[in-house]
Amino acid sequence: MTKLVLGTKNKKKLTELKDLLADLPFEVLDLSPWPDVPDVEETGTTFEENARLKATGFARSVREYVLAEDSGLVVPALKGAPGVYSARYGGTHGNDAANNTRLLAELKDIPPEKREAYYVCTAALADPEGNVLVVTEGRCHGRIVSDYRGGGGFGYDPLFLVPEYHQTFGELSLRVKQALSHRAKAVSQLRPVLRRLSQQSGN
Repeated sequence: MTKLVLGTKNKKKLTELKDLLADLPFEVLDLSPWPDVPDVEETGTTFEENARLKATGFARSVREYVLAEDSGLVVPALKGAPGVYSARYGGTHGNDAANNTRLLAELKDIPPEKREAYYVCTAALADPEGNVLVVTEGRCHGRIVSDYRGGGGFGYDPLFLVPEYHQTFGELSLRVKQALSHRAKAVSQLRPVLRRLSQQSGN
């Protein structure tokens, strides 16, 4: 079975993406089996640039097909912040509590009706030589609430309200979230390419 390596060590992302790809004939892994693979510096100024950098860099390191994504939260009232700096908005990469604390502080004088926000996910698929085969993007629109709601998800999920469900990503079930999420939308657009790859590989 052909390996599809996800360019992440984030176990929550791995769980979410494995579930999204479960019906496809790939062995879906994260980077854990390659502990010596160096991180890829996210030096891009857009989600697409960073997704391409990660897909290419990790594919060349592990010599497998790699699906990498860059995602984040965009708040128009904050001139697009946190944007590509979403994972390190609070100062330390991956510190959800610090990131959420800063977001709430920045929004403290912004009224609820002007707290629109959207999640963006740009996904890039690279072959084992590091050539990017396809890039897709998904978005999910909502708004930022002023208090934490729900213990599910990760990142800004407990603050990201989906108005039509009256719940945050932290409260919604994984099944509902995956039907709505930016990551699910980006990955679903990759499915035709992944199916062709599986057929070419004889899976």
